[in-house]
Amino acid sequence: MTYQVSSSERLRPIGAETETKALLYLMNFSENRNEIYYFVIDFFNDVTGISSSGSKIWDLQSKGKKNSTPKEIGRELVTLFKNYESEFQFDGLILFLDSVSSTVRVDGKQNVFTIDNITETAKLSIIEGLKEEANKKEYINNSSITEASIDSFLNSIVFVVNDKSKADYIREIIVNHPKIVPDDNLLDSIFEELKKIQSSKKDMDIVEGVTINYVDEALNFNRHITKGEIELLTLQRIINRNPISDGAPISFLNTINYLSESDKRECIEECQRKLVSALFNKNATKEFWNLFSNIYTTVINNVNDDVQSVFTKIDHQLIETHPNFDILSVKYFISVLKEGLH
Repeated sequence: MTYQVSSSERLRPIGAETETKALLYLMNFSENRNEIYYFVIDFFNDVTGISSSGSKIWDLQSKGKKNSTPKEIGRELVTLFKNYESEFQFDGLILFLDSVSSTVRVDGKQNVFTIDNITETAKLSIIEGLKEEANKKEYINNSSITEASIDSFLNSIVFVVNDKSKADYIREIIVNHPKIVPDDNLLDSIFEELKKIQSSKKDMDIVEGVTINYVDEALNFNRHITKGEIELLTLQRIINRNPISDGAPISFLNTINYLSESDKRECIEECQRKLVSALFNKNATKEFWNLFSNIYTTVINNVNDDVQSVFTKIDHQLIETHPNFDILSVKYFISVLKEGLH
């Protein structure tokens, strides 16, 4: 089983924005969002979600044009069609559109839909556009462009029409914790930073023509972002500090003042290791954000408290529910938040 990369591209700014929205749709709103951990950029397609084991893969093509016509939608489906016909088995195929013309949908209120919500007239134009574009591509075998294959392909597609702002897509990461959600300006800036990171992945080594035999080999080219990295970016912008790389906060050094210098270094490294493990533990994401929310609000509401006082006021049941935290690493986390927020 092999897969050859073709048609990788660099996007215009509006395309880049839509592509970041598409990534965040996969992460926060798609039906399979809890299974997706890796987001591969411009390899199989604009964005491709992969499970943590590499056993499942969801492919997404995005289009930033306003009011896409049915024929334009058909042309945009060509890379998804190529992947549908490839030897790799994709678990989901998604076309993410910024907006569509009024002639496309049967029910214009549905923003996530299948071919059943596309009018018969629009469907014919989509097929026409797909055939025209597919016949132009050297990487698609003309013999595969049949009525039966196109019909089967179109029945596999999920169409998504963007209906959210940049801030909305970021807000969903922490939507269950309204007390820690910042204003839209900060959410927009987090989105823009993620967009830059995503765009930078396109500047990696050229992958056009690369052949792989297994899905997980796509990660060898450093064109991916993980769910944990996006959550870390969001976290450090909320607290105005990188909780891992900015060094130990003074308040934590005071907490461990009784230790020797070598023991202090060892303790700090261990606390940082546990914090990293907690943040990137995909099986305890909810527990992490619940604890973070509790510490965050306690620090905000008790600005003059030292680390020990904050520790006594947080919900210790939340510490028990997370497999990576212990007393000292929680106190380290409290110190990080205190320094970042004040």
